[in-house]
Amino acid sequence: MANFPAAPLPNRDTLAQAFNALLVTGAGSAEVVEAATMAGIRIRDMVDPSHAGPLLDAARLDLVLLDARAVAEAPLLSLLDTLAARDGQAGPALVAIFSADRIDLAGPLLGVSRTQLLCDPSASELLAALVLARAQGEATPHASWNDVTRDSETARLRRLNEEVARIADALARLTRGELAEEDEIERRTGVRAPDLGYRGPDEPVPDIASAEIRAVIRSRRLRGQYFEAELFADPAWDMLLDLFAASLERRRVSVSSLCIAAAVPPTTALRWIGTMHEAGLFGREADPGDRRRAYIVLSEKALAGMRAYVGAVRRAGLGLV
Repeated sequence: MANFPAAPLPNRDTLAQAFNALLVTGAGSAEVVEAATMAGIRIRDMVDPSHAGPLLDAARLDLVLLDARAVAEAPLLSLLDTLAARDGQAGPALVAIFSADRIDLAGPLLGVSRTQLLCDPSASELLAALVLARAQGEATPHASWNDVTRDSETARLRRLNEEVARIADALARLTRGELAEEDEIERRTGVRAPDLGYRGPDEPVPDIASAEIRAVIRSRRLRGQYFEAELFADPAWDMLLDLFAASLERRRVSVSSLCIAAAVPPTTALRWIGTMHEAGLFGREADPGDRRRAYIVLSEKALAGMRAYVGAVRRAGLGLV
């Protein structure tokens, strides 16, 4: 596995104003470098996963850009564990790119703060993710930087205003509204914890068959034969149904299987899995026999909500949807 030479470091003044990224890749990733340049991000170092660990705490590092599509699996798994273990710590944000056949490897990063997961992104999807990462980074400077060396607040706000204008220009060139979708998810904070209301102490737990839930899923899929899929782009309920059915069947669901069940592009599915995890509705279970695989499960709160929903629907004489 090649270890790409580090890019020459700029002088201190230039470094203070740059938004710096560490690119972890097993190949040149020319399209990633191009997207980073368009987003105003400077690739400061380019290394393979086996050499990335010591650089994660480098001074003035704003972003780790991981292209996991063509790297050796063993060092990649080690790096993913390292990145997941750093969740909640001060340090750079993360944008990680996976191929469809490696999407299960994204499991350790689901729900990790300041992380965006992409699956075989288009040029516009990648650019939108990088623009968003930089905008968020400019608004919240690297927590480990020394306050003495930071620019003044006035200068930082001026650069942020300039960056907002540049972001608007970049997004105007996009062919789709990925960033708008990202903002909408953030604005809605994903999924709210279910409000179960009052339940009497003698209220029975409904007897639910997985076949009933699977039938609901099949009927929802029929909509796509008569309407555009974009009309039903929110995958949260489909994922809840699939995991609920799997729970009734005592079957485990991998990341890739849940992305398929979501019936949306994999990058969107990964984003929603992370959102549901943050909302306390999904949990992640590692496969003890295979480091490459993680399983997604409903939390106890989500299971209680789904059972309560089925019970309420039946008491009202309605059908599941």
